[in-house]
Amino acid sequence: MAELISREGNKVEFKVSVPAAEVNRMYDQVWAGLARDVRVPGFRPGKAPRKVIEGRVGKGYVEQEVRDRLLQTHYPQGARDLKLNLVDATIDPQNLASGQSFDFTVRGETYPEVKLGDWRGASVTAAAPEITDEVLGRTLADLQERNATFESVERPIEASDQVTIQEQGEDGGTYPIYLDVAEEHVRAALLGKQKGDTVEITVPAHQHGDHEHPEHTVTVTVQDVKTKQLQELNDDFAKSLNFEGIDKLRTDLRGELERRAQQEGDNARREEFVTALVDGMTVDIPQALLDRRREAMLEEIKDDLGRQGVKWGEYETFMKEQDKLDEFMADLAKNAETRVRRDLALEQLAEDLNVQVSDLEFNQTMSALAQANNLTPEQLSSQLGPNGLNSYYISLMREKGLQQALTSLGAGSQDEQAEKTEQPAGEGAAEEQSTAHPENQPAGE
Repeated sequence: MAELISREGNKVEFKVSVPAAEVNRMYDQVWAGLARDVRVPGFRPGKAPRKVIEGRVGKGYVEQEVRDRLLQTHYPQGARDLKLNLVDATIDPQNLASGQSFDFTVRGETYPEVKLGDWRGASVTAAAPEITDEVLGRTLADLQERNATFESVERPIEASDQVTIQEQGEDGGTYPIYLDVAEEHVRAALLGKQKGDTVEITVPAHQHGDHEHPEHTVTVTVQDVKTKQLQELNDDFAKSLNFEGIDKLRTDLRGELERRAQQEGDNARREEFVTALVDGMTVDIPQALLDRRREAMLEEIKDDLGRQGVKWGEYETFMKEQDKLDEFMADLAKNAETRVRRDLALEQLAEDLNVQVSDLEFNQTMSALAQANNLTPEQLSSQLGPNGLNSYYISLMREKGLQQALTSLGAGSQDEQAEKTEQPAGEGAAEEQSTAHPENQPAGE
């Protein structure tokens, strides 16, 4: 049960009380999991006394686990019940004990008021690219190129050849060059030469990373010249790609191209609509909200650099030396504002449409996400935490609202339009009535 305590401007405080029966159920669930997973010498699985299990997992572990699970469930539920759009929140849990209700207080800030323009009058014109015979032909030609073979020849080098060269000097090595994709100064130097020739390649001045390289000359020897051999577009070529024949290859390839084209069209319509939605929106965004998103994005960048073995301090120093740090931070702030505006528009759209996500929908998507990451739903919930779960719930709301809006405009995907056409009268209303817990809370930062 959630109770609003105070609301002043965009600051809000509410209390959630979890019934004793729910607390006891969670205790039983945690103990059951420990009895199943914790192995105690001298006891069969599931038969060790709770006191003995507690000694192995540590005093206070059970209470902490129960508390975390209750918060993961009832914090987002309380926010949904009170229809609060929380930017972020601080949770203050009270004492927890078996057989007693569990109370906790939430203090946070709500999102600003958002007013959307008349999006129902929007015209979404983006379309899927047409897959013509010419497009199919180019794709088949690309397959030929990617499956080409090379055979050595004794003649001057031509534009589509593969040329093996040996670079002279201490740091030189032997490597192939594909002339059809080589840089112009390399092509110009090698065209017309033959196996055994020594060639000087003039490399123009260029910048690589943080180093400026002046114009210089590289001396190489042509070791081998190979000509490109394209396979004919016939049954043998198709079978080399594991197709029954060339007709099957053409049919399947066209189907795949059409699928990708449809996806490209769907994405283009989504972006066209969202851009119009954001452009027509009226909102006064608090600077604190923009700063929070910018900091979150910066942390993501730091994590990405860390995974590549690059320390943020080193990268920051490099940008300062290149006089690019201010530009980087300005771009980061701009992108943060773009994301915040987009999120606010989609969240308001879902609220205006009274979008609902049922517990069944939420649990099914959580299970699928957990499985994709080789986790159990419980492990995923624990990793996300209360704010993360609430953010994920809101992401489902945004997506569902966007799909509903696009479908109402006749701008959804072909599959969605087909489902809408084939749906019996009244089925949509029944689905709406079966959903529960309307969620208006935007994703946490």
